[in-house]
Amino acid sequence: MMTIDEIFADDRRNPPSERSLPWEEMRGGGGGVVEPKPHWASDMAVFRLTDRSWCSYADWIENGPAARFIDHPETRGDHLMMKARAMIAREIANELWSN
Repeated sequence: MMTIDEIFADDRRNPPSERSLPWEEMRGGGGGVVEPKPHWASDMAVFRLTDRSWCSYADWIENGPAARFIDHPETRGDHLMMKARAMIAREIANELWSN
């Protein structure tokens, strides 16, 4: 049985455009959580870890923590990571993951 950390590590082996799980990323001393690109989006989103704000991944790549973040009423990066980890934990409990 794979662990949550192993599943996240396996996903991080893919290039950013092919990942299916969020990941934490540091740029210029600032941290954010990158949300994988849905099929309909033109770019990925980066959420600040502890603030309810986001920016485009392209802006994050270019400017790091100085990127233009926009308020988001519901989502913080740490919440995004917790939700993804909870989803994987449920899938493991339902025996949907194995080595």
